[in-house]
Amino acid sequence: MTNTTATTIEIPGYRVGTWNVDAAHSEVGFSIRHLMISKVKGKFERVDATFVTAENPLDSTVSASAEVASITTNEPNRDAHLRTGDFFDAETHPTIDFVSTGVRVENGDFKVDGNLTIRGITNRVTFDFDFGGFGGDPYGNYKGGATAKTVINREDFGLTYNAALETGGVLLGEQVTITLELQASLQK
Repeated sequence: MTNTTATTIEIPGYRVGTWNVDAAHSEVGFSIRHLMISKVKGKFERVDATFVTAENPLDSTVSASAEVASITTNEPNRDAHLRTGDFFDAETHPTIDFVSTGVRVENGDFKVDGNLTIRGITNRVTFDFDFGGFGGDPYGNYKGGATAKTVINREDFGLTYNAALETGGVLLGEQVTITLELQASLQK
């Protein structure tokens, strides 16, 4: 980035076009406080995303979807519970979806605003977006990489399940950190 106040921004290696997420080199992960003493991490193993980069990077768009049934926290019983109506209700709401509504630069950092839909409830969120860079792979593909992060209140999306602990407090925290490690390929 060379200019954060003008209407166009220069990003080394940036190319205009449609990009598809490379699922083998990407991860949609999350973490949540558990038992009020530690964090449990998980991820969605099946994701799809399309990025459309415009001449002006601030006019670019993204749409993404994660398959709820692909959730994994490395504990099969917990994963099965997360798929039920107590949490994500995978049968009724099979995907978590994000559609961008704008890209902006704030204090030199990229922000991607958009609508996140979980359990059929849509709320506006902002991802802090950090470009990792652009370059070619050994197979002639042009790739881009980035990390995106946001924090949501799960209860805003109808994820209200919890349990009181005998020692005080609750089983699960309200705040969920969502971290996206992304690699995408420019379509030819």
